[in-house]
Amino acid sequence: MLDFIELQKKLLPDILEHLNRRYDILQFIRLSAPVGRRALAADLQISERVLRKEVELFKDQNLLKVESGGMVLTSEGLILLDQLEPMIQSISGRSQLEKDLEDALGVSKVIVTTGDSDVKNWVKKEMSRACVREMIQTLAPGDVVAVAGGTTLATLASSVYPDPALREITFVPARGGLGENVDLQSNTISAELARSANAQYRLLHVPDQLSDLAYDSLIHEPGIKELLNLIRSPRMVIHSVGDAQTMAIRRSSDPHKLQLLKDREAIAEAFGYYFDNQGNVVHKEKTIGLQLDDLGSEQTVVTIAGGVSKAEAIVAYMTYKPSGLLITDEGAAKAVMTLLH
Repeated sequence: MLDFIELQKKLLPDILEHLNRRYDILQFIRLSAPVGRRALAADLQISERVLRKEVELFKDQNLLKVESGGMVLTSEGLILLDQLEPMIQSISGRSQLEKDLEDALGVSKVIVTTGDSDVKNWVKKEMSRACVREMIQTLAPGDVVAVAGGTTLATLASSVYPDPALREITFVPARGGLGENVDLQSNTISAELARSANAQYRLLHVPDQLSDLAYDSLIHEPGIKELLNLIRSPRMVIHSVGDAQTMAIRRSSDPHKLQLLKDREAIAEAFGYYFDNQGNVVHKEKTIGLQLDDLGSEQTVVTIAGGVSKAEAIVAYMTYKPSGLLITDEGAAKAVMTLLH
């Protein structure tokens, strides 16, 4: 197939440009349906005139239909996207980028999606779709999935859907989260994931950061202790990594702590651990929930992080503890490779 495309490029030099654009349009409709043409043109940054021609082509080929709420893909359109995906990954160079990142970061498996989530927010939905697919393929009845908080994981919660493979899964928060935006808390995201998947969930109603006295008291409460045992031995862990200062501010850290992180050159945060650019832990919050030391070979650790702005944080965290699976986007992937060479 790839050899045939190379031959076609001799006669149609812009064939890949058209192929990639049409694939992205169909992919965006799948992720955002029902969606109107104006919103689609704005998010994909193409003119409505060009989009109108593409939509007419898709309708003629029975790949999409226009309903009262907007455009949606037909079953034929969904099948076509699934069939095209491996080829698009290869001809776009993303398959090679995945292999390069696996070698450079020591990660068992890397999935690179199209775009840059710093520029196009819908790219987070594409990363989430890849994560949902891995969950369905990996998890078994009775498994526990620990989920962290944040904007990327909030997108995951809105992307999951009912599937027989997820029906007997229990979602739990990876850590406490009271005191920050409720929509971004682990508790909220775990509950939303479970509801969307028709699965089960448990909640951890404790603050994310505690004094020594409060911490020592709470972890011995029978209900908290039983839930922590569940949280610290999951089958799968799903989390993201963030910029150190951004995450510290989001958790209402005082000026002294912000300065401490700056002095120690912290650039990344995950699970309450802060890392410098060499992957060294330079600060750790006292939190109730999943700790990095709890993660072993029996867990599948999935890191979802995209956007050029996350490149340094990805490298720092992966230097400390490579995940079993990294799901990222093209923008972050290329920036990571630039940092490592």
